[in-house]
Amino acid sequence: MFRHCSTALLLVLSLAGCSQKFKDVNDTVNLAFFGDQDVALNAEEISQLPYASLYARVDDGPQAFMVLAFAENRSTLGLTHHSDLSSTITAEHMSTQLKWVSADKGMLITESGRIVKTLNLPAGNLVSSDSYQPDPLALGLHLASTPTQWQRTIDWQPGYHFGYPVKSQFVFVSEETLDINGTNKLTKHFVEHVSIPTLNIEYNNHWWIEPNNGMVIKSKQKLAPNLPYIELTLLKPFA
Repeated sequence: MFRHCSTALLLVLSLAGCSQKFKDVNDTVNLAFFGDQDVALNAEEISQLPYASLYARVDDGPQAFMVLAFAENRSTLGLTHHSDLSSTITAEHMSTQLKWVSADKGMLITESGRIVKTLNLPAGNLVSSDSYQPDPLALGLHLASTPTQWQRTIDWQPGYHFGYPVKSQFVFVSEETLDINGTNKLTKHFVEHVSIPTLNIEYNNHWWIEPNNGMVIKSKQKLAPNLPYIELTLLKPFA
């Protein structure tokens, strides 16, 4: 069902007009993901491609277009919250990891819209993000029953940064209408206040979600204290 992304990216970037500027696939992908100009496709081109897709931007860099290469289900041990939030029971949850891959072996791995791991990014990589609690993004921030506090641990490189506890507090900001590739979408904007007490570091992640099902439409999320923000805009969701 899922092909390796190099073929998909070659097709996509040909549509974007980038392949004419470079002699090989690696150079073309470098333009798309780490180049000096935004890559943009129109709505018809995106709808015709048989791949889930998104735009990605690292800090204030150029916009890249990425397609889904793999989707894998995995079991995680989490905590299921009932109406009585003071009591929890352990339970097994299924989560889907979406792997967005470039032909030069760069990779973003997301779960419920959150980047949980990266590979081969120039500035460094998020090695893992782990929790025994379900991510509120997976439960649905649009639901009043979803907890607004969350804890996890993260590992990142360069350097040996492993097992740092991270605390999150989610706050609803407002309803906002976003222009997603020429289409107006009503979203709920949440800010995730992130703190790493052992390092005395705080920062904010931003999430724009679909009001009816909680799907993350757009996000601006910091990978780790020494790593950049990555902005993701979902164009064609994984079905």
